[in-house]
Amino acid sequence: MAGGRGTAAEEDENVDHYAVLGLPSGEEGAKLTLKEIEKAYRNQSRIRHPDKRPNDPNATSDFQQLKTSFEVLKDEASRCVFDARLRARRERLVRDSFLDAKRRKLATDLEERERAAEVAEAADPVKQAERREKDVAARLQEELAEFQARKAKKPAAAPTSTSKSSEQVKKEEHGGVALDKERMLKVSWERNSGDYTAVKLRELFEKFGGVEDVVIRSKASKKRGSAIVVMSSKEAAVAATHSMCGSLSNPLLVLPVQAVASDISSSFPTKSAEPVNPKLSNIIGAGFQDYEASIMKKLQKANDLKKNTQ
Repeated sequence: MAGGRGTAAEEDENVDHYAVLGLPSGEEGAKLTLKEIEKAYRNQSRIRHPDKRPNDPNATSDFQQLKTSFEVLKDEASRCVFDARLRARRERLVRDSFLDAKRRKLATDLEERERAAEVAEAADPVKQAERREKDVAARLQEELAEFQARKAKKPAAAPTSTSKSSEQVKKEEHGGVALDKERMLKVSWERNSGDYTAVKLRELFEKFGGVEDVVIRSKASKKRGSAIVVMSSKEAAVAATHSMCGSLSNPLLVLPVQAVASDISSSFPTKSAEPVNPKLSNIIGAGFQDYEASIMKKLQKANDLKKNTQ
């Protein structure tokens, strides 16, 4: 009998034996006496005996489950094991329900924060400008990388007698994409005398013509800031270079990424031959920084000379 009871108890862990006998389960079921369990079994046996249900194909298996559940509950040891399993099952369901509710709340809170951030960004022009600047900077970096890759793969072209316009040559050198570097200006400033945003730089340079893009460099230096300003025309770039660099009181240092030698020499006269067209790959590199440092030294000397003569 004990072996039979053990087999019955292990037959199906998902069956609620109290419910099979039509009894209340859970903590209330655990308080039932053996007489109450036997009474419920007798009542269910009279109702669910296969002889009472000759047309029911499941009558025999249902009655067998009734007997199995009764055997589990009438034995004190197997009933204790079953009660413990029911209790653990209820606790797991409660815990899972709590975790599901917590996950749903976290997901809802995250969605609300994202929506709030999107609304705040839409209402804040500064944040919109920062996002556009990041997108433009990323796009510019991709274009530079693609250009350098194409340039590295492109074989040296043999000289031909066919004449080509400067714009055609420029397009061929850039893989068919005209990157007009003569419209691009490198702008730098000392942060201790004030910082600049893309919006502020755009306002300053629009005095000399249209501004297509302003890209602020990431703040790698706490002392200095820099940006790339793309003007709408070469004339606007030249005008901005001459006007902004012509005044020693101006805190911005404005240099063309590529300009004719006469433009640079007229703004910054020098005795020794120095490079006037920094390579595109050195816009943010050491070569351009050396060039910029040289210009800064000359501006500082001119400023000191002006102070001494006053």
